[in-house]
Amino acid sequence: MLKNFLPRGRSLSLNRTHKFAMAGVGTLGAAAVAFTAVPASGQTTSTSEAAPTAKVAYSTQQIQDVHGGVTGQLAGASQKVAYIEAKQEAAAKAAAAKKAAVAEKKAAAKKAAQQRVAQETASRSAKRAEVKQASPKSYANNLDGWIREARDIMKKHGIPGTYEGIHRNIMRESSGNPNAINDWDINAINGIPSKGLLQVIPPTFEAYHVPGTSKNIYDPVANIAAACNYAADKYGTMDNVDSAY
Repeated sequence: MLKNFLPRGRSLSLNRTHKFAMAGVGTLGAAAVAFTAVPASGQTTSTSEAAPTAKVAYSTQQIQDVHGGVTGQLAGASQKVAYIEAKQEAAAKAAAAKKAAVAEKKAAAKKAAQQRVAQETASRSAKRAEVKQASPKSYANNLDGWIREARDIMKKHGIPGTYEGIHRNIMRESSGNPNAINDWDINAINGIPSKGLLQVIPPTFEAYHVPGTSKNIYDPVANIAAACNYAADKYGTMDNVDSAY
């Protein structure tokens, strides 16, 4: 084993050549990190011994390659992002279209249901009208029924007259007897006696006969309607009659 020939506590002294060599190594390291080109003529010298001339050439191709690689990666990432965004947008549009189609389908179904209900309602109304027409209103065969039936017919022809006014005059003229006849007054003397519930003479009955009623002067409904038609023409309404008319 070689013995350490340097005394302890002492360091090895470096001559100028060694120092320059170490400085060159440091410079080359810094140049490698900074990608800096060193002129070919750069060299180190010493007074006692010339160091070999070293020519070091650096190129920017590595930097360009790195830049190109990064640019390519960024471009690829941008394309991926654009693709993802486009895919998401397409999915959103498809979902919106599906939602709109469902809403439109529901609206159409609701409208169809409403139309069906309206048609069914109209059909029921038409059927009720048919039943109503097929089943005409019925009236009692008495004084109350005769007055009510006569008034319904009078309404269709615009002939006025209240139930009370008609009833009051009937009770004065005939006491409610549809076959009553006056054989003692001037009309009877002249051969045209008053007849029926409201004691109408035949010429007046014929002149004021109301369409839709019987031609028989003794028919209670026809008699009431004709008498009220005459009273409306002469007095405004049967309600205004309080004595022989």
